[in-house]
Amino acid sequence: MKRRAWLPAQDSWKYHLLLAATGIFLLGPLAGVTAAYMNFSLGFFVGGQVLAGLLGSTVTAGYGADGKHGANYIQTAAASVASMSGMGVLIQAMVWMGLPQPPAWQLVAYMLCIGMFGAGVGMLYTPVLVDRLQLTFPSGLAVANILRALTDPALLRQSVGKLGGGLAAGLALGLAAVRVPVLGAIELSASTFGAGMVVGARIGVPVVTGGLISWSLQPFFVSIGWLAPGDPFRKIMFLIALGTIMGAAVIDLGMIFWRAGQGIRNRVRASAAPQQDWKRVHSARLLLWIGFWGAGIVFTGHTVLGQPVGYLLLAVALVFVFALVNGISVGVSDSNPISSAFVVAVVLMAAIGLKDPGVGLMAGTVLLVSTSVACDMQQDRSTGWRLGSNRVFQFRYQVVGILMGAVLAVAFAKLFMAAYPVLLQDQTVMKADQQPVEWSAAMTYKFVGVLRSLTDDKPFQRTAIGIGIAIGLVLEGLRKFIRTRVAYRRLAAGGRGGQAIDFAVDAVLLPSPYALSFGGFVNLPTSLWFGAGSVVSSLLEARRGKPPERELGLPTDMSGTSLFGGGLIAGDALAALGLGTVGLLAALARP
Repeated sequence: MKRRAWLPAQDSWKYHLLLAATGIFLLGPLAGVTAAYMNFSLGFFVGGQVLAGLLGSTVTAGYGADGKHGANYIQTAAASVASMSGMGVLIQAMVWMGLPQPPAWQLVAYMLCIGMFGAGVGMLYTPVLVDRLQLTFPSGLAVANILRALTDPALLRQSVGKLGGGLAAGLALGLAAVRVPVLGAIELSASTFGAGMVVGARIGVPVVTGGLISWSLQPFFVSIGWLAPGDPFRKIMFLIALGTIMGAAVIDLGMIFWRAGQGIRNRVRASAAPQQDWKRVHSARLLLWIGFWGAGIVFTGHTVLGQPVGYLLLAVALVFVFALVNGISVGVSDSNPISSAFVVAVVLMAAIGLKDPGVGLMAGTVLLVSTSVACDMQQDRSTGWRLGSNRVFQFRYQVVGILMGAVLAVAFAKLFMAAYPVLLQDQTVMKADQQPVEWSAAMTYKFVGVLRSLTDDKPFQRTAIGIGIAIGLVLEGLRKFIRTRVAYRRLAAGGRGGQAIDFAVDAVLLPSPYALSFGGFVNLPTSLWFGAGSVVSSLLEARRGKPPERELGLPTDMSGTSLFGGGLIAGDALAALGLGTVGLLAALARP
């Protein structure tokens, strides 16, 4: 298919101007207002990748199959705007705690430095998480499938039914979940079910296992004083879950570094073929970028906002840990526990003497924003890895998205709190019957709760993280050991019986610590919906009897179930966009 005459030539300055303007001025603010609305109302937000990819492909469809790269650049910029826009809850936390709010320009400068630093760290880990470990990144896979389908006429004809059906179902369920009490009561989430369909049962079943274990341990945690009666299990389990990811990551990183060392000692090249041009990254420039913006965080945090240098430096150092840990979580389960990174950072700072909640909030902001941006970077690179999009271009589009997002984060926070005065009320001091139903602000609630605990140190929180690290080390160590045994590999390849045994070991007996930990981050219904989607997907694929890509002529990671699951995620994102926009406009229209 030839390029439409009215479209600028690819790789020209007009081409990049069109893509950047669409991403940061149109789709970015749309996804940004959705992210802000969801974070204020629920305490989490749907990433903007799928929605922006879906809408961005309409702009670049005139380029034919090559349009997938342009649409990918658009969604990269727009998703960065959305990710930053959702961070306005930090200003809400300041209001709840009665802390003085710095001038808007100071907050924008601080968040800009953090966002740029997070983008650099995210790019730094791309060769490990995307190229080496080849994690799924469900939303990244969904975006890649959508862009390939909508910009390639041949693929579109083969996949439009499944993709469109999933999109329609996701949109309908996303709207119905808000209006139908029964669906709200069971916490139905089309995007969660769709993410399960993308990853399959080997990931989804451990998620359910982790959720059930967490739920069953709730009475025990109450009995030992780690939870108060009535507290949700994830109030303590998220610390254990985060430690589990860290422990497993130690094993994986250790193996990667060991193999790299062996290669150097034996003078073996990592690959016989030269690196592809689209993968090339200027390593020296990237390290300078990280160093410059890391210094910018400390400079603005100390000289502009008056925060202690020591805690800022510690926060910057912790980003290198949590950008990797959270990146693995996103790659496996599509869940980015950014609030957990904030909480754990504050807990660690409390252990070395932090008592000032204001300092904890500002230092924790470094973790929250950086891990959000870094994991978005990795998610976007996973899409680019499947499409063959230029990584340097993607990095540049993310940078301009962060610039716009830093401004909108502050603007949206002030706009929402002015439109909805209830957001100014501190819910941590309210009784259960006083809590606003439509504005739970769970992320803000968690931040304020942990910051107020700085005057009351809780050593058991550090113990919980240590237990999780031990679980992750043991599980991942055993998994790696078993899979190196020739006898086990022969058994796993020995027909249906061997495959069943391999599935039982991989999903139940020794489940992936990354997948298992997801059950500790979320409520049990969320784990169950995720697991249900994964089981349905695997059963459907098993009934087909042959790889779906051979049946449909699709790429190997573009199965029918993954297309439908990606459509569910996209439809749910569109529903969230509609609800957020309508809700905000209705509030602004009130006298």
